[in-house]
Amino acid sequence: MTIVHGDILELDPAALMAQADAPPVYKVVANLPYYITSAVLRRLLEASPSPSLAVVLVQLEVAQRICAAPGDLSLLAVSVQYYALPHLVSRVPAGAFRPAPKVDSAILRLDLLAEPVAQTPAAAFFTVVRAGFGQRRKQLANSLAAGLAVNKATVIAALLAAGIAPTRRAETLTLAEWDRLCLALAENQYG
Repeated sequence: MTIVHGDILELDPAALMAQADAPPVYKVVANLPYYITSAVLRRLLEASPSPSLAVVLVQLEVAQRICAAPGDLSLLAVSVQYYALPHLVSRVPAGAFRPAPKVDSAILRLDLLAEPVAQTPAAAFFTVVRAGFGQRRKQLANSLAAGLAVNKATVIAALLAAGIAPTRRAETLTLAEWDRLCLALAENQYG
């Protein structure tokens, strides 16, 4: 086992594996600073190679958002669930720390997938997902048309082809539905 001390936002996993002359299999265990949680998770999930497992201490509210199911999904949840299966392992009360923070924490386990859950490449997938979540209070047909700068008829046709009602909102879609939507948009000459 090797413990690496450094800034996770600057470390390159591939370079570390090459230096250690080790197979590209590693795990991450960390207490993440709350203000860079999203950036660190994105770095880990998109790394090549990515860890096989990450167990991190994060703000409880963030862990709950990451583990959310359709109906309560956020851009963060979709971003994590595209690459990993998240599990909230345990709640850690603020009183467990000295000085106590103002919020509770949680131990979050991320079992990284061998392949993303979607067929759509990450760049195209997240372009569509970001557009969908860009105007959360709006129905998908409206938020996607505005966010992708595509006419609404094209978006509605793609939504219907993917089996998704144009009146739904972004937080209600499963990752499989996002993937079908991306594929339908691509077939309708978007992207």
